[in-house]
Amino acid sequence: MANLSTRNDPSFSSILPDVGLQFDPFQAMREMLRWDPFIPSDRLSITFNPMFDVRETSDAFILQADVPGVVEKDLDISLANNRLTISGKRESEQEVKGETYYRSERTWGNFSRSFTLPTDVDANKVAAELKNGVLIIQLPKTGESMTKHIPVHAEKK
Repeated sequence: MANLSTRNDPSFSSILPDVGLQFDPFQAMREMLRWDPFIPSDRLSITFNPMFDVRETSDAFILQADVPGVVEKDLDISLANNRLTISGKRESEQEVKGETYYRSERTWGNFSRSFTLPTDVDANKVAAELKNGVLIIQLPKTGESMTKHIPVHAEKK
């Protein structure tokens, strides 16, 4: 039998540092912000909520999220005005009878994230790609909203 250890209180297991590992306060804050007081503490680990990277280039906004196990048909992406909403689900795997699970940390379930974009986006040119478990959404800016560089002129004396 494998030498396995678990913590008795799963509600704090993801925010407390493991012995011998470096404590990351930013990771602890992310985990605390995910906490939902209406989910029983023994079911805290079953919520799936992918984290997104959002960046801006001179001509587009680009969002990336790791969504392993999510298939194309389970994703819904919509853009209304300047509000982008991404929702989807990752199915749970069925436990096999006769097998003993010592720990189950992989998450599953429904998720929904919304982002308010600060400038106009060309809705006709928005593209989304799901490749190797990574969702990439490119939101091109309209011509009027693209970044313009304004030169600064100093007063000559």
